[in-house]
Amino acid sequence: MNLQLTLFTTFFKIGMFTIGGGLAMLPLIERDVVEKHKWIDKKEFLDLMTIAQSMPGIFAFNFAILIGHKIDQTRGSILCGLGTVIPSFLIILAIAISFSDFKDNAYVAKIFKGMRPAVVALLLVPLISTAKTSHLTIKTGLLAIAVTLLITFADINPVYIILAVALSSVLYGNIVYKKRHKNDKSC
Repeated sequence: MNLQLTLFTTFFKIGMFTIGGGLAMLPLIERDVVEKHKWIDKKEFLDLMTIAQSMPGIFAFNFAILIGHKIDQTRGSILCGLGTVIPSFLIILAIAISFSDFKDNAYVAKIFKGMRPAVVALLLVPLISTAKTSHLTIKTGLLAIAVTLLITFADINPVYIILAVALSSVLYGNIVYKKRHKNDKSC
């Protein structure tokens, strides 16, 4: 099978069998893209994931087009993006057509209720995997917990936290750079 067809079918399969949105897709994307096909390594995966999260729009689509671009430029972006969204489109279309037939069905309600714990697990897997790969220290782990608590309980908009962390990182980086540069001159 050629690369383009493999890209499309890989992301179509991921889009077809993932319930729970973009973050729930992460374990499947990582397994296929990093482990199975070895198109990118774990560090590139995390870098692209970070970029996709910072882009406006749908995370899963953004992530797919970034991975596609890394693998096969524009053609890869288009194929991975289409592979990700076509299954959702078809499923939503089928649901919309037949929604009135099963919206009050007790079995359908039970199926969705039973799927909730699996969705939570699918969201936890990338969290744990990312934490391991990011080599969190006690300080950065505490920072992640603090940010989570601020967003959850203090109702602080995540955009403000992202901006504050970005600004703090730039300032910290400049301080460290100036110290190192000053020490290099004195040697």
